Amino acid sequence: MRREAEEFICRDLSWLDFDRRVLDEAACAANPLLERLKFIAISANNLDEFFMVRIAGLHQLVQARHEEPDPSGLRPSEQLRIARRKITLLCRRQEVLLGEVLGELAGEGISIVPLASLPAKERKRLARYFRTEILPVLTPLAAAEGSPFPCLNAGAIQLALELIPGYPGAPAHAFVEIPEVLPRFLPLPGENGTRFLLLEELVAAHVEELFPAGCRTLLPCRITRDMDFDLTEDCSEDQLQTIGRSLRLRKNRAPIRLEVQGELNTSLGRWLRKKLELPPEFCYRVAGPLALAQFSALPDLAGRADLQDPDWPVTMPPEFSGGRPILETIREKGSILLAPPYHPFTPLLRLLNEAADDPDVLAIKQTLYRVSGNSPVVAALRRAAENGKQVTVLVELKARFDEGNNILWAQKLDHSGAHVIYGMADLKVHCKAVLIIRREANGLHRYVHLATGNYNDQTARLYTDCGIFSDDSGLCTDVSDLFNLLTSGNAFRKEWRKCAVSPATLRPALEALIRREIRAAKAGRPASITAKMNSFSDSRMVRMIHRAAAAGVRIDLIVRGICCYRPRPEEKHVRIVSIVDRYLEHSRIFRFENGGKPEYFLSSADWMTRNLDRRVELMFPAETPRVRAALENILATELQDRFKGRELRASGNYAAPRRPGDPTLRSQLRIAKWFAGSGDPGTAERT
Repeated sequence: MRREAEEFICRDLSWLDFDRRVLDEAACAANPLLERLKFIAISANNLDEFFMVRIAGLHQLVQARHEEPDPSGLRPSEQLRIARRKITLLCRRQEVLLGEVLGELAGEGISIVPLASLPAKERKRLARYFRTEILPVLTPLAAAEGSPFPCLNAGAIQLALELIPGYPGAPAHAFVEIPEVLPRFLPLPGENGTRFLLLEELVAAHVEELFPAGCRTLLPCRITRDMDFDLTEDCSEDQLQTIGRSLRLRKNRAPIRLEVQGELNTSLGRWLRKKLELPPEFCYRVAGPLALAQFSALPDLAGRADLQDPDWPVTMPPEFSGGRPILETIREKGSILLAPPYHPFTPLLRLLNEAADDPDVLAIKQTLYRVSGNSPVVAALRRAAENGKQVTVLVELKARFDEGNNILWAQKLDHSGAHVIYGMADLKVHCKAVLIIRREANGLHRYVHLATGNYNDQTARLYTDCGIFSDDSGLCTDVSDLFNLLTSGNAFRKEWRKCAVSPATLRPALEALIRREIRAAKAGRPASITAKMNSFSDSRMVRMIHRAAAAGVRIDLIVRGICCYRPRPEEKHVRIVSIVDRYLEHSRIFRFENGGKPEYFLSSADWMTRNLDRRVELMFPAETPRVRAALENILATELQDRFKGRELRASGNYAAPRRPGDPTLRSQLRIAKWFAGSGDPGTAERT
């Protein structure tokens, strides 16, 4: 057990280490100031999710006295103890960096101003604004002894109050929530730049207008709840009703963290902690503002392009630059790569919109996992259904934190006449696929788009993903069969023409490819595995890659976030790189040497147990020379990144970028410029 544990890194601690790498970008002086602020907000949002999902799960295991160690050898209580220490350091660093960044922004004329520092005339104007625009939206919640404790919204900033009772028996405590429907950053007039006042400070200054008898003390606070719930516990009910009920119940989930802006060891702080039934180790004192994730809105409000990243090239794939119909272009050119955000998302939207209006298109089928709030993808599908097309959409209602949004879109699609499938009872459908069936001169013709990322026009500007348009008969047949399986509820097939599909064949396919490289290495032939993904935590896959490394297979892994593989000190032919930069690295690209004839695959799946065993995922081949060359260039360029790339050591720590001052080694910028060039295969070499 000890030898095996030395080959693994704890998943939850690796997650926190990723958040630390995100925070490193907030400390990087080479990043523009407002970009540094964004990274603080991203780090805070990541930490919120960590509490909602991972800390909650560990706490439940400890309470249940389930102390089985993970593959790294750490028991849940040990993981929780180490995680708390890392979280404390992260929070302190967030506060320090926020102070530094806000201080430098103030020098640029962008500042968050304390209410007390404003002149009397300005405070009077704000008081009028409070009474007309804020006070009507506020809802005071009494917390009377003997009555049920108020249901406080998770993540919202609350003002906890210790009241002066106005009559005998009046409640001694209350809460006022800072409504998220109102802007948190209130712009103030000024000639020297952009100044803002925090909404919660204005509410706190006038809170006695809600409680005429007055209040003794006030404590801004925020709770995080356990948001992970089991959606498979009752599969006999309609999925839509099950998800809707679970969302409503989230408001009542157990608190897992309390943050206060002020002192915890006061009568109000002790009362609050007692009512929430939280031990001291789950309570955090915050020196600065609460809810730092909301600071992501400030850069756009500031409107200072000079303090943000300059625009990078976004280049239309040359195959689509002529304006010809998308389906016609696919039929002529074959497989075509679309790699947002280096490419625009518009070819995918054109595909759906043209199909919606094409009288010869008979059917459109698509999976949706996460879509934007005003999704043009959904709009095109709705129009297609209203135009009489056979539209089938599988909307995954169990996409964590997007369940409510997906319910809304599912209902709108249903009202437009589309066939809406609400996921599967016991599996998340995470694959990304579009299938279009068109009547043509030679009979019915099928087209597909398969991708590594979501059909979301907003995240397509921020996440690096890869997808292919194709009319390859093998791919089209596989995707057609997959949709039939998803809509009919039939068992997963064990054989597919070109794709590998979890939970049935994706894991076996990957293991077979790895074993082939092991055999090649043992026979003295070229053997290498290059894999790019978001997370690598599946214990069986970690063991497989260790076996491959021990056999002499060259291993290059580009893992953005969680990585449970711990390289051995003697493994000089193993390299693991994490890139945290302007875009969120999100694509999954796999390359296997295959005896000098490399094979390339794209996938919606990370190497995580949930992806390989408990989700519907696709892995599909990239077979045309042009697409393969582009994927090779992406992989090789990212492995050469000395500007943002951090390399994982045997200690479990990540080495800082070796040449952080040389932006010519910044992989994302190099890839953007490469796509903006001729579009011909790249020349990057592996190092």
